[in-house]
Amino acid sequence: MGEPTRILCVDDEQNVLRSLTRLFLDDPYEILTAASGAEGLLILDRSGTVPVVISDYRMPGMNGVEFLREVRKRWPETVRIVLSGYADTGAIVSAINEGQIYRFVSKPWNEDELRVTVANALERYDLGRKNLELTEELRRKNDELTTLNRALERRVADRTEALTTQNRLLTESLGILDNLPMAVVGMDPEGTVFQCNRKGMVCFGSRIGPAIGANRRDILTEAQNRLVDEVLEKSRAQGNVSASAVDGKHQAVLERNPYATDCVILIVHEEPAGG
Repeated sequence: MGEPTRILCVDDEQNVLRSLTRLFLDDPYEILTAASGAEGLLILDRSGTVPVVISDYRMPGMNGVEFLREVRKRWPETVRIVLSGYADTGAIVSAINEGQIYRFVSKPWNEDELRVTVANALERYDLGRKNLELTEELRRKNDELTTLNRALERRVADRTEALTTQNRLLTESLGILDNLPMAVVGMDPEGTVFQCNRKGMVCFGSRIGPAIGANRRDILTEAQNRLVDEVLEKSRAQGNVSASAVDGKHQAVLERNPYATDCVILIVHEEPAGG
């Protein structure tokens, strides 16, 4: 079971405290009593959670508004109710407007109205606590989201840096490939050319136009095509992941890649003499 619902009643008159205690006898509350504001603060210090405080206004030393102002400062969630006669209405209305007091109940009080006021005060307290819990939960979720966003930003930055590096290396590799003194042609097993360096463009592109996207049988010589066929057949027959063949100045290499399309690379160390 949780803690009992505590209500603190503060009044310098013992008969008032006894009346308040009797009033809530049939309600599920634990009634705490104090004869002064100073004593009320001590009780609040050692009693844990006290959702509602009811205080008389006219008390020696610390009056009710001063006491409830201190309660608000130290226990802002506690709902504060003041009891007083009509003569003190002006001061108490001012305190209500300043937010120090939830309700003003005049003496002598109507018992049913006071019980309803306390019940409403407890609802207000519960709503306030739930709002604080929701606010804390929202703050925690926002912190988690902020952490996730920062992690994502780091991952995106790392990935962007990696892609930038890969693109730079690819650009440099293509530059090296383009400046090789021999023709290099890459094609898939069906014969479609997907890579051709500058030397290859000069050697083969003049046959039908651009080499990229063309079929190898349209741009390579018969001898070169036979060499590629030999490599493909050797790979199929032996089941190897790679195969190669050399014919004079020509070299063909097949590489099988489990993560990409197999490709045949033809390297020509001299410009072909013609079809």
